[in-house]
Amino acid sequence: MKKRVVLLLTGLFIWMSSLFAQDLPAGVIGAFKKGSSQELNRYLSDKVDLIIQNKASNVDKSSAEETMSDFFSTNQVNDFNVNHQGQRDESSFVIGTLTTTNGNFRVNCFFRKVQNKYVIHQIRIDKTNE
Repeated sequence: MKKRVVLLLTGLFIWMSSLFAQDLPAGVIGAFKKGSSQELNRYLSDKVDLIIQNKASNVDKSSAEETMSDFFSTNQVNDFNVNHQGQRDESSFVIGTLTTTNGNFRVNCFFRKVQNKYVIHQIRIDKTNE
């Protein structure tokens, strides 16, 4: 009987931990894997800092989608792998490698919590030397 209770509590703890860990939108990773600016747009803040290969701009949501669409059309995406992700207080981040037809890019995507959901407030994309 005690084993069942311990197993039940352990399972409940793991399940609850996984629920809280999913605050970060999984759709963002899927959008990068597909190279879909439209899908990425659902997670953008009203204002986004975009830094693409050392060209920085602070743009609104629609301009950010257009810029990302241009980037994805120029660099057709083959895959996206998450290297690291983290969360602290009201912010989180994802760092990954975007594999494209024009080489690999390091993607840093920073989120902040707005009305109980995470939105992207900065995307940085830099070419890697791999």
